[in-house]
Amino acid sequence: MANLSSKELSALEDQLGFECMLCCKYQDAAQATQETELKNTYNQYAAQHKRNYDTLLGFLR
Repeated sequence: MANLSSKELSALEDQLGFECMLCCKYQDAAQATQETELKNTYNQYAAQHKRNYDTLLGFLR
């Protein structure tokens, strides 16, 4: 793991929380809609936020 300042760690923590929240919201939205195209779009957005989360988490390993 790179040497990160406390400010950088705090920013990473905040961003991880945002990415997790957005992933969950898009997953919920995908489950709540019956429209196939909208469901696919929401699932794509959820997957992108999951990738963002995983990338950010990689900075902490």
